[in-house]
Amino acid sequence: MAPAVASACRSADSSTGFGLYLHVPFCASRCGYCDFNTYTAGELGSSASPASWHEAVARELDIAAAVLTPTRPVSTIFVGGGTPSLLGATGLTRLLDDVRRSFDLAPGAEVTTESNPESTSPEFFAGLREAGYTRISLGMQSAAQHVLAVLDRRHTPGRAVAAAREARAEGFEHVNLDLIYGTPGESDDDLRASLDAVLSAGVDHVSAYALIVEDGTALARRVRRGELPAPDDDVLANRYQLIDARLAGAGLHWYEVSNWASGPDSVCRHNIAYWDSADWWGIGPGAHSHVNGVRWWNHKHPARYAGTLADGVLPVADSETLDDEDRHTERLMLQIRCRTGLPKDDLAGHELSRADVFVADGLLEATPTHLILTDAGRLLADGIVRDILTA
Repeated sequence: MAPAVASACRSADSSTGFGLYLHVPFCASRCGYCDFNTYTAGELGSSASPASWHEAVARELDIAAAVLTPTRPVSTIFVGGGTPSLLGATGLTRLLDDVRRSFDLAPGAEVTTESNPESTSPEFFAGLREAGYTRISLGMQSAAQHVLAVLDRRHTPGRAVAAAREARAEGFEHVNLDLIYGTPGESDDDLRASLDAVLSAGVDHVSAYALIVEDGTALARRVRRGELPAPDDDVLANRYQLIDARLAGAGLHWYEVSNWASGPDSVCRHNIAYWDSADWWGIGPGAHSHVNGVRWWNHKHPARYAGTLADGVLPVADSETLDDEDRHTERLMLQIRCRTGLPKDDLAGHELSRADVFVADGLLEATPTHLILTDAGRLLADGIVRDILTA
């Protein structure tokens, strides 16, 4: 274990909330736009399997609980991927049981799993509800078949909405649908139809992300060859405004630049912990962690990840310790994205002076205590905070 990781864990405040992220690296097929640390069965071959991964995850949970002494109550759990729903309700139940064997869950803990619509069913959701999951996040991306085809998504256009309704029927109050906007070939009308479909599902949370063409992906190769146009920044801005207006009109309001919820109880508490620079431990291949100002990340390949843990060693690939300037920069970069905004007390005098320029330009709203992005400012959030931080 890296000495910085051990030291950070020993000196962390054990009375504060704590999150666990569990990474499931398996996918039935690879989406053309995705650069996540995921693997199909053909890519893994015989070097790793869900069984060896699960055994290694249980080991990492045990080591994490031992390192974090005294053991901290877990306030939020997020199972992501990859495609966690490929594990089925039985596998995801076992995963949550492993967490409970190693950690205490705080009262009212939020327990989320991502799911792909095509690998869910009413029985799947019933099993998760019985196991103790409280929140479902479904990858919808679009309701237009030609858009899904460009993204290499396998589910049919109506399946995500049907899955959301099934989850709600099985007792899940908190259901999220993910959208991607700006895909080559998508029109405004396509996006409007997708939003209509989302709202017809009765979900209480929506995430919407602009398509990013990541290096090394199949989509990037197609764009480079000229088969598809790159996303246009002006189009993306217009699409974002369309999304925000439609969701707000239906009672879902932004609480982070890419996330909308129907009320305070519907926000994703796990993600808020990220934006608040709270502590979390990432379990699984390639997962990232943050405790007490130290970040580390695991070996990416499932075989190496499992092999390291089989030797009783945390699978840390590398780590970094954030100094005061790093923490300040990161806090501002994250907090500006949230509707709560930047606390003025967190800004130095020269930073407040630069922020005043954006207030005058209508990109930030100033309250007595905070600076909050306006509707126009949300389109320029990263640039605004970079200018505020510029020495």
